[in-house]
Amino acid sequence: MKIDLNATLREHNTFGFDVKAHILSYLTESSDIPEFVKQAQESQQEWRIIGGGSNLVLASDLKGMTGLMQILGRRLLKETATHHYVEAMAGESWHELVAWCLEQGYAGLENLALIPGTVGAAPIQNIGAYGLELAQVLDSLLAYDTQKNTWVTLTRDECHFSYRDSLFKQEPNRLIVASITLDLPKKWVPNLSYAELKNAFANQSNITPRDIFERVCAIRRSKLPDPKLIGNAGSFFHNPVVNDSIYQKLKSRFPDLVAYSTYPTTQTNQTTQTIPHWKLAAGWLIDQCGLKGYRQGSVGVYEKQALVLVNHGGGTGKELLHLAKTIQDRVQEKFGVALTIEPVILNQ
Repeated sequence: MKIDLNATLREHNTFGFDVKAHILSYLTESSDIPEFVKQAQESQQEWRIIGGGSNLVLASDLKGMTGLMQILGRRLLKETATHHYVEAMAGESWHELVAWCLEQGYAGLENLALIPGTVGAAPIQNIGAYGLELAQVLDSLLAYDTQKNTWVTLTRDECHFSYRDSLFKQEPNRLIVASITLDLPKKWVPNLSYAELKNAFANQSNITPRDIFERVCAIRRSKLPDPKLIGNAGSFFHNPVVNDSIYQKLKSRFPDLVAYSTYPTTQTNQTTQTIPHWKLAAGWLIDQCGLKGYRQGSVGVYEKQALVLVNHGGGTGKELLHLAKTIQDRVQEKFGVALTIEPVILNQ
C-alpha cells in the first residue's frame, strides 16, 4: 500500500480544490482496506475514504489518514436463465462500468450513464437519474465493517436505501465498500419513466439500450458542465420534498412552480398510508431567485443550470460553502423552503 505525505488532492476532487491530505494511502487491493483501518485505529488518527471526489466539497486540508479507493476489476460473476450478475470493484469508474456492461450485452444500467464518480461511492449516495436508482439493480455488496473489523456481505434490503440515502450515510465511516454485485435482467424493457426520455422516444419503435445510453449522455452533457473544463460536482442541492398542503400554497403563489408528485409510504401502528407529496425542482427555485449565472469571486452558479455550483478557477471549498449559504437564504426567504446540500462536506 503506497503512502504519500502532504499530498495534493486537486486531481481527486471534481471541483479542483487544491487541498492536501496529511497522509494519503492508495488502496489498490481489497487487503489494503483492513490494513488501512488497522493503522488508523492503532495510531488513533481520524480517517476517511475518498474515490473520484465527484460528490465532495473539500473545505480545508485533511488531517489524519485519507484512503484513496483505487481497487479495479469487473466481471460477469454468474448467469442464470433470467439474469446476469455483474461484479465491479469499488475503484472502477461508474460510467465506464455502464459502458462496459452494454458492450458485453448486459443491459439495464443505461439510464445511469455519465454519472461521475466511482463504483464504491454509488451505494453511499444511492445514485439515481432518469427514472432509475442503484437500489433497483443492486443485488448485494461486499464491505469491511470497521466496528467489528470483519468483512460483511449486505443485500439490497440491508443497505437501507432511500432517496439519495443509505445505511452508509446513516452510519458514516463504519462500512467501506470494496465491491458491488448488480442484478441485470436478460429480458430487457426500456425504462422511459422520466418524461424527457419518454418524449425523446415518443415516435420511435424498437428502442435499444444503446439508444437510451446515448440519449442520456446527450441530455447530461447539455445540462451539466464537464468537470475537466470547469470544476463542479453536478447537482449541488437535493430537490426538496414537501407535503401536499405546502405544495398547494406554493402553487397558488407561483403558478409556474415545477414539481413532481411522489407517494411515500407512512407506516402507523395499525395501517400503512400512502400520502401524496411533491418533489420541488431545486434548480427552478434557485433560478427564480435570479441566481443563475451568479458569481462570488472564483465560485458561482452555472449559467446553464442553476442547480450546479462551479469553481471558475482558484476557488476554495470555504468560498463555495459561503455561496451555498447565500443561495439557501434566498430560497428560504422567497419560498419558505429549505435546500439541503447533496455533496459530502469534509473539514467544514
